[in-house]
Formats: sequence, C-alpha cells, structure tokens
Amino acid sequence: MSVVVENLTVQYGDLTAVDGVSFEAPAGAVTVILGPNGAGKTSTIEVCEGFRQAASGSVRVLGLDPASQHRALTQRMGVMLQGGGVYPSARVQDVLAHFCALHGKGVDAKALMERVGLTARAKGTWRRLSGGEQQRVSLALALAAQPEVAFLDEPTSGVDIEGRDVIRDIIKELSERGTTVVLASHEMAEAEKVATHAVFFKQGHVVASGEITSLLSIRKHLRFTSVDGITTADIAIAAGSPVKALGDGKYEVASESTPQMVSRITSWLSTQGYPLSGIDMGMETLEDAYRRIAGTK
Repeated sequence: MSVVVENLTVQYGDLTAVDGVSFEAPAGAVTVILGPNGAGKTSTIEVCEGFRQAASGSVRVLGLDPASQHRALTQRMGVMLQGGGVYPSARVQDVLAHFCALHGKGVDAKALMERVGLTARAKGTWRRLSGGEQQRVSLALALAAQPEVAFLDEPTSGVDIEGRDVIRDIIKELSERGTTVVLASHEMAEAEKVATHAVFFKQGHVVASGEITSLLSIRKHLRFTSVDGITTADIAIAAGSPVKALGDGKYEVASESTPQMVSRITSWLSTQGYPLSGIDMGMETLEDAYRRIAGTK
C-alpha cells in the first residue's frame, strides 16, 4: 500500500475534525476520499502531505512519515492544493518553469503547459485566470514533480467540461504509469468517472472504504426519468408495484428491473403521452452507495 492511515485524529483546539480514521490507498490506484464539506477530507490529506500535524495516529506515505521525513517525501510527491498558492502576478509559463526547475526531474515546462491545455494562456497572470484555469495550473505544478504519489484536493471544482476531460485523462495516465492518486472530492458523480477505490467520510469518521465495485450493490428497484407531476398511484396500477417520485422527473418502482416491468412502464408512459428520458436498471451509483452506507437521505 502506498498510503496507510491508522487511527488518525486531527484537532483544531477543542474541535475534533478527524476522529480515529483508518484506511489504505493501494499503489497505482485512484482512491477518492468522499464526503460533504467539513467531513474531514482536506484535514486528512494535509496530514498525509505533511502540511498538518496529527493529534494522534500513524500515517505512512510510500513508507515514509510525512511529518518527520517530509523532505524525503517531497521529492516523490505531487500536491494539488485546493487554494492554488500561486503569487497573483506570476505568469503561467514562469510558474511552471520555476517548479520544473525546482524539482529537477527533467519535466519540460512547455510540454506540461500544453498537456493541461494552457498554452494560449502562457503569458497570463494567475489573477487573470478563470477558476478552472487556475485549477489546471495547480494540477500542472503537482505533475512537475513526476510524482510516485499525487494528492489532489477537489481537482475538478469550478472547471468547465473541457477542463474536466483534461483532468480526467491526466489522472488516468498517472494511474496507468503506476502513480498512486489520492483525491478529495464532494462531487461523487465526477469521482466515479476516475476512481477505482473510495473512502467514505462522515463527520470526521470513515464509514466505509475499499474498491468501488465492492461498495456498490445491485439496486432492487427500477428507476426511470420522465416529467414532474405524474400521479404515482396511476402508474403503480399499471406496474403492479408501488411507485414513488424522487424529484426532478425521476421515479422509483419497488420492483426488480425485469424486462417485463420495463415493458409495463414504457407502455404506460407511451399511452399517457409522457416522454421517457432515461431508465436505470442496474447497479447503484457511488452517490447511492454513500447515502445508503452513511445513512443520509
């Protein structure tokens, strides 16, 4: 395991932000730490990076103690901070060139700038960049280290569709070449596109962790999307099973997703003149799994 956290506790005065947390991030995998804002994700990652002191517990990253062996770890680690940490008047090309030189790993600054899609913004200053462009600069700075382990805090927050595609591709490339990627996010749908492992945080505790495929279960209910306002009692008669509205035009039928049930639903919608925008017959989403395990609505 590249990252091993055991009984970690982080405190801010009388506030316990992280309370006895334990989990592992496998080498070469993409592990996402998931949970709402304030769940303890960032505090945990900051301890793993060596930027925050733990109250108690043990953390090892690539076999090193991030606190006492921080200098050795920084030679092998890439960090994407949530806030960026770049001087406002610094130009993109200068910042990347500076970081590539500091790490001394032979990374070409121009090639790196092109990889994150910022060549056209080479002479732009940090303060003039959009939020999404700043995120891409922050990712590039983490890549300048050619890291064996990369910590990415909310990597796609505020990033447009094109930028998200770039970041997803880079995360996939890192994993394929053996880099361990640990990212913190509250965007579960986005995380599901890139991660292989997940750690579920809730109020400073880990409520579940492991391979994402092991955390998901087969949903015993069929879900479909149409329009708001359908009378669920009417469609329940046609389906032969209870139906409840989930909001935003989504409905759930209390029945397994058999071809016969799908046929009844689609036939009734067609007869009534309602559109069918989507149907979900199988595995629950990562958000579904989090809500089930963490006990949220």
